[in-house]
Amino acid sequence: MSSIRRLAFLLIAWLSFGLGVIGVFVPLMPTTCFMLLAVWAASRGSPRFALWIREHPRFGPTVVAWEGERAIPRHAKYLAAGMLAFSMLVLALTVSLLWLKLSLIGGLTLLGLWIITRPEPVLARQ
Repeated sequence: MSSIRRLAFLLIAWLSFGLGVIGVFVPLMPTTCFMLLAVWAASRGSPRFALWIREHPRFGPTVVAWEGERAIPRHAKYLAAGMLAFSMLVLALTVSLLWLKLSLIGGLTLLGLWIITRPEPVLARQ
């Protein structure tokens, strides 16, 4: 792999990781999706960085559960469902175009159903 391409993946990895860390502290900012993107990019740009994220005590278990089982921990499902419900409420109160409001709320509802129906990690079920 060329050094420019490797550097681009590394830049995406660090940017995604940073956004994921911000998501820990900012309520409407997602964490897990940015960590998954960070691991994906780091796997191509810096396998050592990807391993560090996978072994991280805060971010690692969720990333490993998703990579290994396509599973989402129960607490993450509850948090996602709550945030989606809050987002739908905000949309219902602020968007004036009915078709847009219904489309956005419908899309978020489908996303919520998809998240809720994902399995839980095997270790969490024991």
